[in-house]
Amino acid sequence: MSEEEKKYDRGSALSIFGSDRKEDFMALVFALIIAFAVYVAY
Repeated sequence: MSEEEKKYDRGSALSIFGSDRKEDFMALVFALIIAFAVYVAY
């Protein structure tokens, strides 16, 4: 098994973002917005 086959595929083909870093950052931002909304609501 070569190095290319061992690499873990994160499903980048399904991503709407060009890079994983931008996708992770946007997920963090959305999570913080949701957490803040829940905090304010309750």
